[in-house]
Amino acid sequence: QVQLVESGGGSVQAGGSLRLSCAAYGNTYRMPCMGWFRQAPGTGREQIAAIYNGGDRTYYIDAVKGRFTISQDNAKDTLYLQMNSLQPDDTAMYYCAADYRPGCPFPFEYNYWGQGTQVTVSS
Repeated sequence: QVQLVESGGGSVQAGGSLRLSCAAYGNTYRMPCMGWFRQAPGTGREQIAAIYNGGDRTYYIDAVKGRFTISQDNAKDTLYLQMNSLQPDDTAMYYCAADYRPGCPFPFEYNYWGQGTQVTVSS
């Protein structure tokens, strides 16, 4: 079993930054696909970033490209999302996700999810 625990959310003003963390517990060896999702009130959950094979490749949606950076510390079994130049439209619950299956496309229905961390950006 794998447990994912997010942290780092909070409230910031537009233009500010936050770094989300996702600690993975359990049998996390060789999880080739990890990602970040967000869900704003009244909308569906969307995948915004992914990282493959421990950092070999990353992918972002256009809305966050150049502002957000996904990274992974394999020694600490922790996934990160550095978010810069935050805007009110980034306000959402953010979730990390992981999967053992290789070659996961973008977007992807991951098997393992964290509980979410709230990010609120005020103008």
